[in-house]
Order: sequence, then structure tokens, then C-alpha cells
Amino acid sequence: MKTHIIIDSACDMPKAEADKLGLDFLPLKTLFGETEYLDGITLTPFQFYEKLVEGDCLPTTSQVSPYDFEQLYEQIKSAGETAVVITLSAKLSGTYSSANIALDGYEDCIHVVDSENVCAGELILVYEAIRLRDQGLSAKEIADELDKKKKKVHLLALLDTLEYLKRGGRISKTAAFAGGLLSIKPVITIQDGEVAILGKARGSKNGNNMLIELINKSNGIDFSMPLTLGYTGFDDSLLQKYIKDSSHIWEGNIDTLPISVVGSTIGTHVGPGAIVVAYFQK
Repeated sequence: MKTHIIIDSACDMPKAEADKLGLDFLPLKTLFGETEYLDGITLTPFQFYEKLVEGDCLPTTSQVSPYDFEQLYEQIKSAGETAVVITLSAKLSGTYSSANIALDGYEDCIHVVDSENVCAGELILVYEAIRLRDQGLSAKEIADELDKKKKKVHLLALLDTLEYLKRGGRISKTAAFAGGLLSIKPVITIQDGEVAILGKARGSKNGNNMLIELINKSNGIDFSMPLTLGYTGFDDSLLQKYIKDSSHIWEGNIDTLPISVVGSTIGTHVGPGAIVVAYFQK
């Protein structure tokens, strides 16, 4: 019996990679004014950042609909197959709720997991699901394992600007202006499914050091599990600087560092120039 893995675009896995790995990909929607785009399908991350930087209005995102989930559930049940659904945090989007609303009549073959995370944090849980699927676990067994393992997922992000938090009304104009003058770089995380600020650093170098310190405080990285680094914007130069500053963490532990581009779900709120680290703690 085939086991499907259904993901939403907020995990920032490119659609082409999802297809290659045999995953079912459901996009959130991104709206610039009256124009609606399908995240990761009709709007690439780079197109998103072009519109974000050049436009006057802050875009909005909307959840995957119950109808989209139900259509996919029906195909899977009709084929006599099963699926595990992995969504971004229920506290950040209604997508998890949509997946459950559509579940009526499909509880015997569909199992829904709230990742309690987003972007790279959600992505490494998807990679773990793939590993478990390939080991032959059933959809229910995968869902049960993910519900346990997601508690060890850590996501840390260093922001380059406060401008987009200001635009979204998350901080005041005065705080954003002062932060810009002082080159303040906030460090954020996801705690209990919600965005939380862990600290503020003066400049990128201190910000990189704070990320390194926070990884150490979390008991370090379990390199036997998936991990990924990410960035927002048009290039990964700030991320590459961080990788160089933190080389002692990676050297000898991993041959190649997986890197993803953060899409519109989080990119809307943090803007370009942010870097992200997501891992399972030891």
C-alpha cells in the first residue's frame, strides 16, 4: 500500500524537489493587492522578493483550503492508499485547520500532523517523514513519530532589517528607526508554534555569534537527523558569512550543508537578508 506525504508550500521545498521525492504539494496563496499567486507554483521566491522590495503594499498570505485537501484525500482513498499530512504551525495559519476540516470520512486513511513550525523548521520534519516512509513505516506510524520528534526541532533566524516587522505592525516606527540607526539584528525562533524574539544583536558579526551561542545552549545539533540552513532575499552572502563564522560546528560533522530559500509565508514578515538555521537538538 502506497503511503503519501502531503506538504504545504510554507515548508519552502521547491515544487520540483517535491515531485522528485514523490510528495503531494499544496500551495498557500500570496496576494499582492488584488493579484493572487500560488506560492511556489506561479510565484518563485525570487519573484516574491522582487515584488516585496519594489512594491508599496505588504503582501498577505492565505491558507490552503479544505476543498484542496479534500480533493487530494478522495484521490488517495479511492486508490486504497494512505497519507500523512504535514502543515505549518496551527498558530500561524489556518492550513492545519483546513486539513482537519477536510478529514471527515477519511480518518481511516489520512493522518494530519501540526509541525508547530514553519519554513526550515517544517522542512526538516518533512525530510524526516521521507526517511521514515522509505524505511517502510505506515502513515499512522510516521505521524506518531513526527508528533514526538517535532518537540526537538529548533529554528533560529537572524533578521537583517526591522523594516518589514514595522510594515506588518509588529513593531513601532520609532523602534524600527532606532534599530536601524543602531544596526540592531533581532534573533527569532518558533516556540510552541509561535514566533518569539530571543534577543537583539548589534551588527551581523554579533548576530552570528548569538546564533552559535544559542545552538550550544540547546545542547547542540543531532547530526544523525535532517538539518537545513536558509536565507531570504536574492543572494546567500550573509548566510555564507555565517557558515564561515560557525565553521567549527559543521566541519567533520556533515559533508554538505543543505540550503533552502525562505518563501513568502515568512519572507513577508522578515524581508530580505535574514538567515535561518533549523535542526533537531541532541
